[in-house]
Amino acid sequence: MDTFTTDELHDLRDRIKDVKFGMFTTQDAHGALTSRPLTVQQLDDAGNLWFFVSDKEAFTHELLDNPSINVSFADVDDHLYVSVSGRAELLRDRVKAEELWNPAVKAWFPQGLDDPHLALLRVDIHGAEYWDTANSKMVTLFAMAKAAITGKPPTNVGEHRHLGH
Repeated sequence: MDTFTTDELHDLRDRIKDVKFGMFTTQDAHGALTSRPLTVQQLDDAGNLWFFVSDKEAFTHELLDNPSINVSFADVDDHLYVSVSGRAELLRDRVKAEELWNPAVKAWFPQGLDDPHLALLRVDIHGAEYWDTANSKMVTLFAMAKAAITGKPPTNVGEHRHLGH
């Protein structure tokens, strides 16, 4: 983790705790960005995101050449959007896997913790930012309509903040 304060880390944790899936973006061998949904298992106190993955997935091997990643979260109903950047590492850590294990993971790994392809991704967060437009839809629509009429960008449509930069 780069320059996060404890308060920023708690702020990030609070914002993503109810968003079940993040779109995990990597770069393939040809430089193309590819994404897939992954379930965050934990944002720990050291500023690491943890995911269960299968080591058979091509993107896990691509991380060896380019560990830079992005994970984006969206809760459309709450008008919350979060982008997290960092470096990912594929690990085999039985103790951490036991700590994070839950029944939902078994759907992907029927052999449980003994599945030979079970691995963990640890993402060391380098930075994050969020857009939180917790205003009601009516307030947001009014601000957008006013901007369209006046030709000036909308104001008071929410909070945008960078963390850890």
